[in-house]
Amino acid sequence: MTRYHVGGKVVDTVDLLRKRHWPWRLDLWPFTIIYAVWLVTVVPSLDIGDSFVVLGGLAAVHVLVFLFTAWSVDFRCFVQYAKVNDIHHADACKITPTKFSGSKEVVPLHRRKLAGSLSPSGSEEIYFDFRKQCFIYSHEKESFCKLPYPSKETFGYYLKSTGYGTEAKIVAAAEKWGRNVFEYPQPTFQKLMKEHCMEPFFVFQVFCVGLWCLDEYWYYSLFTLFMLFMFESTMAKSRLKTLSELRRVRVDSQTLMAYRCGKWIKLAGTDLLPGDLVSIGRSSGQNGEDKSVPADMLILAGNAIVNEAILTGESTPQWKVSIMGGGTEETLSARRHKSHILFGGTKILQHTPDKTFLMKTPDGGCLAVVLRTGFETTQGKLMRTILFSTERVTANSWESGLFILFLVVFAVIAAGYVLKKGLEDPTRSKYKLILSCSLIITSVIPPELPMELSIAVNTSLIALARLGIFCTEPFRIPFAGKVDICCFDKTGTLTSDDMEFSGVGGLTDSVDLETDMTKVPARTLEILASCHALVFVDSKLVGDPLEKAAIKGIDWTYKSDEKAMPKKGGGNAVQIVQRHHFASHLKRMAVVVRVQEQFFAFVKGAPETIQERLVDVPSSYAKTYKRYTRQGSRVLALAFKALPDMTVSEARSLDRDTVETGLTFAGFAVFNCPIRGDSAKVLSELKGSSHDLVMITGDQALTACHVAAQVNIISKPALILSLAKNSEAYEWVSPDETEKISYRETEVEALSESHDLCVGGDCVQMLQQTDAVLKVIPYVKVFARVAPEQKELIMTTFKLVGRLTLMCGDGTNDVGALKQAHVGVALLNAIPPTQNGKTTSEPSSKAEAVKSAKSKKPKSALEAAKTVSINEEGPSKSKAVAKSESASHTAGNRHLTAAEMQRQKLKKLMDEMNEDGDGRSAPIVKLGDASMASPFTAKHASVAPTTDIIRQGRSTLVTTLQMFKILGLNCLATAYVLSVMYLDGVKLGDVQATISGVFTAAFFLFISHARPLPTLSAERPHPNIFCAYVFLSLLGQFALHIFFLISSVKEAGKYMPDECIEPDSDFHPNLVNTVSYMVSMMIQVATFAVNYMGHPFNQSISENKPFLYALLAAVGFFTVITSDLFRDLNDWLKLVPMPSALRDKLLLWAFLMFLCCYAWERLLRWAFPGKMPTLKKLDRSAAANLDKKKLL
Repeated sequence: MTRYHVGGKVVDTVDLLRKRHWPWRLDLWPFTIIYAVWLVTVVPSLDIGDSFVVLGGLAAVHVLVFLFTAWSVDFRCFVQYAKVNDIHHADACKITPTKFSGSKEVVPLHRRKLAGSLSPSGSEEIYFDFRKQCFIYSHEKESFCKLPYPSKETFGYYLKSTGYGTEAKIVAAAEKWGRNVFEYPQPTFQKLMKEHCMEPFFVFQVFCVGLWCLDEYWYYSLFTLFMLFMFESTMAKSRLKTLSELRRVRVDSQTLMAYRCGKWIKLAGTDLLPGDLVSIGRSSGQNGEDKSVPADMLILAGNAIVNEAILTGESTPQWKVSIMGGGTEETLSARRHKSHILFGGTKILQHTPDKTFLMKTPDGGCLAVVLRTGFETTQGKLMRTILFSTERVTANSWESGLFILFLVVFAVIAAGYVLKKGLEDPTRSKYKLILSCSLIITSVIPPELPMELSIAVNTSLIALARLGIFCTEPFRIPFAGKVDICCFDKTGTLTSDDMEFSGVGGLTDSVDLETDMTKVPARTLEILASCHALVFVDSKLVGDPLEKAAIKGIDWTYKSDEKAMPKKGGGNAVQIVQRHHFASHLKRMAVVVRVQEQFFAFVKGAPETIQERLVDVPSSYAKTYKRYTRQGSRVLALAFKALPDMTVSEARSLDRDTVETGLTFAGFAVFNCPIRGDSAKVLSELKGSSHDLVMITGDQALTACHVAAQVNIISKPALILSLAKNSEAYEWVSPDETEKISYRETEVEALSESHDLCVGGDCVQMLQQTDAVLKVIPYVKVFARVAPEQKELIMTTFKLVGRLTLMCGDGTNDVGALKQAHVGVALLNAIPPTQNGKTTSEPSSKAEAVKSAKSKKPKSALEAAKTVSINEEGPSKSKAVAKSESASHTAGNRHLTAAEMQRQKLKKLMDEMNEDGDGRSAPIVKLGDASMASPFTAKHASVAPTTDIIRQGRSTLVTTLQMFKILGLNCLATAYVLSVMYLDGVKLGDVQATISGVFTAAFFLFISHARPLPTLSAERPHPNIFCAYVFLSLLGQFALHIFFLISSVKEAGKYMPDECIEPDSDFHPNLVNTVSYMVSMMIQVATFAVNYMGHPFNQSISENKPFLYALLAAVGFFTVITSDLFRDLNDWLKLVPMPSALRDKLLLWAFLMFLCCYAWERLLRWAFPGKMPTLKKLDRSAAANLDKKKLL
């Protein structure tokens, strides 16, 4: 079997290979034969010059083959490796990663003999390492599996754990899992530079430079080459800096107590192994800073308060407890049982050992068992994400390849035409003919392309970083521009974290809330005061805002000794004995407490969950809680039961199920959850900009519907899917229960036209069982009471039916959904962005910066630009203006040589792209900024970052689209000029080509820095390059350009004396050359002006000042050279004087050509606007495909 399907999150397939011996490699022996044939047959039959041209061609092909082995993994496998069927004959394998996990790689296969009791004696293990993960060949499964860690065993397995008993076991485990370190070799600058210089684009550009040199364009060629080397070296430098930054993250080398060979020994954190029993607690370094947890661990005894900000970005400390209360048969799940796991890299703020556990820790720490080490820890996983997403970023990479291929077709046709015509003339030099054909084909791609595509994405990355939004997966930015459905979590995302305690209800027949706490039964107050997970850290109470609001609302105090008591009056103190923490899949939490000498179980949770556990359910139970949830309140049911006399240790060891059954109802705690100030405004803007909105929450359906109506998610009458009373059937019920419609999965689509639908988590389970997920979920607006796994299912369903999804939630419960979405945005608890950092104030700050740049001399303008606040997006604009002003100031004083102009173009590109001080390189995402939760992390207490991300996504999409259109038109025109006009002897001078390049680079640069508009438009950008709008636009404008070019050259020909122009002769100025240069430059300027995509996505030309000034400068420059005002300048440019009649005609025709192109482009934009995808068809086709699969 040559291919294994791994099907994991990182590796998709593995192909077995064996390296060929070097003489048998396909890049060596065939060429040995070819060179021998050349020596025997070609050298004797041709003259020496021609035979060496043939040798040069063969050598070029040979070099290309060598290069292709570096560029294409598949080609390298074909040339240097042979496929094998038996894994024992293989010495390497080709890894194909899953989508968006990077490119293919060839990695060596390793073999090791395993000793010790972990495997059968002397057995051989075959494995490979890929991206810091080890994959082992499993003989049972006959495939490769990830190296297993003891992280999915039962609780009973861990509780019986005794660590490593013998040295042999320790050695075997160390061999299997390695040391607990983050090891990755730091590449040298030379190695990175070599990697960059081997890239296909770079090699292609160097080849083009060589061709231009052969055609005697020395200035143009050498400075293009210099610019490329500078660009690649600065890219390599920035990558080196990023990798150095990551290398600083290390496993803390603190010393822990570990239980090995029957005794406690001191052990460095880097020597920990999975399965080790350790004592872990708060420990500080020499400088007093808390040391971090060295690996992922499961707490067996004791509890701890942990700061997980470095992983989730969430600043609220998390409570971690032992697994003692859980059932011994329960299997550990990293997601479900995260309250028991200490994650590597996080910091313990305080810990409490469990003195009742059989095994005592010698230093008073918590007893924990190590689950995962090194790169397999949660911190290691986040580091892998950051480490392997530091590759060069571009937008629409596969589309760009296809588009260039499309242009190459035109270039090949033009080159074929030149070759055909040239061969008809026997007097023409074959060398010059082949050179000109090569130039036509290579002219399709300008040297700036990779830089422009990188700038487009990097500009968005930098703009987002300035707004406090960090991105670990830059390829997702263009996706943000295509998003058509935005999903939001409710609690802590759309609503504020600041809960307000409204009162207690459901205790009497009255429908009103009881707000006077003196009239509330003592037991209810005791439950509110003690059934929580609040904790003191450094004398400060931290935890869930809802629980803090409850204690404040009932006017009790909670002390650090876990005792709650009323501030006033003579109520009893409540001592917490044992906590059973809130679990999202259980939807409840419980505590065992002691009041005086009596033990009680206090429970709180979702009303429908508690209802099942009550001995006696009040008749108005459902009616009461639904009344409050309809008003948008958060309702928790409170319950208790008295426990028999027992000791404290017996109370602590009570099973959770025992504690939470047979309860007595104690009322409903009602909390008001205020909606964030900007939620309704932001969601209204998203709805108005052609996005569907969906709410996915763990809260109650009625509460969710109320909030959804307030934030514009639902506007039609709501219907909630629920189980019909006294029946097994489901029905749609309105929130006030006045409207009821029986549920049929086939009618959901029609129902969604007139109503907004809401579905609960229990109904999602029913949909999964009846295979109706695809027929229902795409039409639902509100999902309530859904577990984290169901949130993930909802996102995958939306993706399945062709939706492009954005999910916005917090970094804790929503991890799965955030990862599944095309664009996941984790909101972290932080201060809301200040207004001056927001984009709404940008125009004014930019305007002021531009004014100051205008009013002062260039030098002082630069100084003024530097003093602008770094938080605003003004400085880069004002700097660019100041640069262009100073450049034009200098140009006015003296004539620039072509070399100096190229140097200025180079300096501008370098400043914009790579200077650290200018903030133009892609920002380095650090641990703590990034969240393990999602690709985008926003440090805002608001949903506003979603609009910022979508605006930047649309801007990137539009910028790349206009770049390709401009590129296409320029290439088509260049192919025409170099082919048809070359046959007539028309050529460009070296200085002319250089100036043309300078303008192109400047235009592209300023286009890519257009800022997105502060508000989102209802119109959507075109998601793909290949669409009717782009093709019609290209063809229409190209036809106008060619017509203008041909007419102008014909007109110029009338004024030319009948002199013979030799096609292969050196460049010498004449009227046709002058006119063709001026016309091609006018076409170039018109192309940029016409195809610039401003409103409704980006700034218009008048608002994008640098681009406006560059355009005006270009128009002014061409008017000056056409008018022949400065004869010296025209002589330097090798332009001959033009008759006044011809000059006037040219200017008029240029103006008419611009108007026609502009009108054509505007007509197409009106005729082909960006639209919402036709979703209904997508939904139906996806459902039909699924049905077909089932039938098969």
